[in-house]
Formats: sequence, structure tokens, C-alpha cells
Amino acid sequence: MLYHLSQYLQDANIPGIRLMSYLSFRAMLAIVVSMLISFFFGKHIIHWLQRKQIGETIRDLGLAGQMEKKGTPTMGGIIILVSLLASVLLVCDLSSRYVQLLLLTTIWCGGIGFTDDYIKVFKHNKAGMSEKGKLVLQFFLGLLVAFTVCISPDIPTDKLVTTIPFVKAHEFDYSWLSPFHGQLGVYFSWGVFVVMIIVVVLACSNGVNLTDGLDGLSAGTSSIVAVVLGVLAYLSGNVLNARYLNIMYIPGTGEIAIFLAALVGALIGFLWYNTFPAQVFMGDTGSLTIGGIIGVSAVLMRKELLLPLLCGIFLVESASVLIQKYWFKYTRIKYGEGRRVFLMAPLHHHYQKKGEPEPRIVARFWIIGIILAVGTLALLKIR
Repeated sequence: MLYHLSQYLQDANIPGIRLMSYLSFRAMLAIVVSMLISFFFGKHIIHWLQRKQIGETIRDLGLAGQMEKKGTPTMGGIIILVSLLASVLLVCDLSSRYVQLLLLTTIWCGGIGFTDDYIKVFKHNKAGMSEKGKLVLQFFLGLLVAFTVCISPDIPTDKLVTTIPFVKAHEFDYSWLSPFHGQLGVYFSWGVFVVMIIVVVLACSNGVNLTDGLDGLSAGTSSIVAVVLGVLAYLSGNVLNARYLNIMYIPGTGEIAIFLAALVGALIGFLWYNTFPAQVFMGDTGSLTIGGIIGVSAVLMRKELLLPLLCGIFLVESASVLIQKYWFKYTRIKYGEGRRVFLMAPLHHHYQKKGEPEPRIVARFWIIGIILAVGTLALLKIR
């Protein structure tokens, strides 16, 4: 709203009114606004959750300090949603197709997560929404994003080209994967591209959700990823920077950078209350939303193929769950009893079982996340 107001009043002689035209200023403003909202309204939301007795129910898994968390308010993702949306509505260009898709993602994934948390807390059903139900809803979000990216004239790039390291010009064309020629090859390429978008949205959303198991782990790691994606969005939207780094120039992605700046501010403010020992948990309301935003942002700026490295923490956490699950089933069929690869999955619980203190695990995961982030940015200069 402030951005559109400044555009309306740009001819008026008002000191500082033109600052809203600068992406860098609006990005800094987005961080500050969302962070302050998280700081000052977060404690009131936590007190409200406590009064409503919206506390986490804990199943005893034999983890150190686990039962001490019983009753800690959950659904704290509301803090992230409120601060993020307020900041975005104030400083972003709401006419941007990128911002509209990210707002849709935020509300869609936030709604799924809120419903899941509501069922767990108020219906006293620890399972929450069915896994299949959540996946179906996330699938339709991915399909909607893919459909918009493919047909919208407001997303001005070669639709099937994306960014990939180690190759000339850092570009990869999905049509290269097609074994067919002519119109059939075109349909095949578009199909691969759509499937990739859906997979990215599903993987990121659920990857962050699985990582949300220790105080500050998911919020801190997601902040690192969001910072890198914000930098990439800013660079991709600037023709000079994109040319210098030899990456795709995508007009308008500066608005994604502002959106991600607001997310970073919201996460930093949330971390104030979520670091060990946590005063509030984000729940699925926050984790599904954060993952959805990360996935959709990467797709919109054609950086989805960088996610396996940038989101390495989420990837390994998700892989540990799948490995544990299917190895247990396989060995139960073959040997008559299930065997485990890890002491417990996701991976952060494996280290808890080994006796590592929770703050140390979180700090080391953050350090690894920073290393992966730096490595991702460095890849832009490797060809």
C-alpha cells in the first residue's frame, strides 16, 4: 500500500517519497517492518495461545529434554504469517504477478498448516490432517503455479529455460530432455517442466516441515535459504548484475527479493521466541508456509535446480525419513523384523539419540546451511 501510495504521489513535492521506488530501500523496510511486528506482537500472540491452552502434546520418544516441552504453545506460525503479510502488503508492488503468486502460496500453505494444527490441538487428534490430504492440496498449488508460469504473459522469460551451474551461460533448456521431435516433443518438454514445478513445491514444503523438530532449527535454516534466494532474485532482476554474473535476466524478480526480505524479517523476529528453550513452536502453520514460499520463489526466478545444494539440510532430513521408512519395511519382509539405518529419523533426532545437546545440533546445522548457501552463490561464477 505504501508503494502504491508513493506511486500515486510521486509528482507531489513530498520529501523522501521517491525512496519507495528503490528496491533496496523497500527490501530493508520490509525486513524491519516484519521483524518489529514479530518482536512486539509475537509475545501477545504467545500469551493468547497460552490462554487458549494451545499447547504441544508430546509423545515420549525417549529424547533428552523432550517432555519438558509439553504444553509449549504451538501454531506460532501465525506470528510469521501476520508479520510477513503485513510487511508485504505495505511495501510490495501488489500488481506484480510474482507477488500475487507468493501471496497465494502463503495463504494456501498457511491454510493447510493451520487446519492440520487445529485438528491436532482442538480435535485432540495427534495425526492431524491425513498425509494424503495435505499432499493433494499441495499438488494442486504446484499445478496452479505451474499453469500460471506457463501461460502468464507477465512472466517474461523463455518458459522452458532455467539456471544450472557448470555449463555455458548457466542455462538449461527442458526441451533438451525430450526424446521426441515436433509437437509431441514440445508437449513432453512442457510436461516435464510442470512436473518439476510440482515436485519442487511438494519437496520444499514438506522438507521444511520435517526439519521443524528442534528449537530454532527450521526457522534459522530457512532464514539462510531465504537470504540467498532474495539475493539471487535481486541479481536476476537487474540487467547489469545478471550480465556480469552470466545468469538469466528476469524482469520483475526484484519484487520476489522484497517478499523474501519480509520473510527473513518475520523469521528473525520469530527466532527471538523460538530459540532454545522455545517459548513457542511454529507448527505446520509456519513450516508448510515457509517451504511453499521457498519452492515457489525458486521456480519463479528459474533457480529450482540450485535447491538440492541450497536446501541441502531439508533434502538430507527428508531423505533420512524415506531411507528409514523403506529400509525398515524391506528388512521386516526379508528378515522378519524391521531394522533401522538411523537411531531415529529425521536426522536431527539421530544426533539427539547419540546424546548431542539440542543447541549444539541446531548451531551445527545452521553452520552447514551457511556453507551450502555460500557454495550456491559461488557456483554462479563457475562455468
